Amino acid sequence: MESSSPQIDPTLLSLLTAEQAHAFRAVPLAKKDNVLQLWGDDTTLTKKSQIRLVLGCDIEACKLEKVSLDRLLLMYYPRPGATNSIRQDGNEGDTIQFVNQVIESAAGMGASDIHIERYEEMARIRFRWEGRLVEKYKIPLAQYNGLISRLKIMAELDIAERRLPQDGRIHLQLGTQSVDIRLSTIPGKQGEKAVLRLLMRSQAQLNLHALGMPAREQSEYESAIQAPNGIILITGPTGSGKTTTLYATLNKLNAPERNILTVEDPVEYKLEGINQLQVKPEIGLDFERALRAFLRQDPDIIMVGEIRDLPTAQIAVRAALTGHLVFSTLHTNNAWDAITRMADMGVEPYLLAAALRMIVAQRLVRVLCTNCKLQTEKNWIPQGCPQCHYTGYQGRKASFEVLPIRGELLEWIKQRKGSSREALQHIGINSLEDNLLDMVNKGESSLEEVLTHLSR
Repeated sequence: MESSSPQIDPTLLSLLTAEQAHAFRAVPLAKKDNVLQLWGDDTTLTKKSQIRLVLGCDIEACKLEKVSLDRLLLMYYPRPGATNSIRQDGNEGDTIQFVNQVIESAAGMGASDIHIERYEEMARIRFRWEGRLVEKYKIPLAQYNGLISRLKIMAELDIAERRLPQDGRIHLQLGTQSVDIRLSTIPGKQGEKAVLRLLMRSQAQLNLHALGMPAREQSEYESAIQAPNGIILITGPTGSGKTTTLYATLNKLNAPERNILTVEDPVEYKLEGINQLQVKPEIGLDFERALRAFLRQDPDIIMVGEIRDLPTAQIAVRAALTGHLVFSTLHTNNAWDAITRMADMGVEPYLLAAALRMIVAQRLVRVLCTNCKLQTEKNWIPQGCPQCHYTGYQGRKASFEVLPIRGELLEWIKQRKGSSREALQHIGINSLEDNLLDMVNKGESSLEEVLTHLSR
């Protein structure tokens, strides 16, 4: 379900120019009895007298968090000098300006992806924000191809090739923050579709303590990653934060005395001091071949982007059993299912028991907006307000299931007996389902949101 934008009266928005809105850090919200309500921050409060003079009426300023206010300003008042779309008669300069504005707006909102797509009668741009797609711009059909060409030029792709998929990278500097963008284009009936993945992970985000693991689970995890050998698996669906967990882990383990090698598809974030390799199937460089080469490079730690087949799984197990610490991911619903998946690939259960050290399952769950969430008899539900863009949610929180492989669990794995819940209850560990439902009980998220993750 797409989230809707705040319904603010356009006549109120027109009371301020873009320059004034950014200077005052103010967004009009509602007007009653000649008193204009504004969303703002400390800057707005210090400039109340100037705002009254400009607007000619009394104002009431309501403080909003910086991130939320920035998003509203980007949504309703694009940077002074920027355009809301490409003009029908727009030239190359307009297209360049518009592309930069779109990327800047997405980065400012904290969007993870930008979708640019064309249909028979319309073209649009959507942002993936907090896991959901939100429509942000309409594009004149006559200017669509120019927009795609501009992106291809930035990514150094072939602008004449429109029949085949293409992939490239773009690096931009937005103020003090740099952003790496992965561009993917595919052909379509009405024209090419482009998706831009924004990679803006700061060193602060690549911190294990910032992931939000509960204290007991984090202690178990940090103990496991300090082991000299074994396999640690991170599981979950696409968009559950597995890559961030892996990078935060490698960032913590990165030290001059360790040789760390990664093979990824693609390399999403560059870590200084770590040797990173991107797979290239078109020349025969896949996970299996890269792993075989890694074992001749005197590694201490190996990270494999994903275990997809038996040969890769077998080499990962062999590496773990010969004195290396191996990290990788699997797409499974919970931690215990990762054991079943590996065994179903053909890895012998006794080898799994010997190699596995820990499995972590995780989800990224939308958190209810604290400004407008409503308590019912059973639990809290989303409502919607300007602070959360009328979605009812603001931000996301990771939920984890951390399964250390030790003791009696080793026999369970060898014999492939029991279910995930039985295994976790047997050793006194909360399941992912327990932790997700606990977020509902605490009023952190809604049952509706959590159920979407329990079914994945």
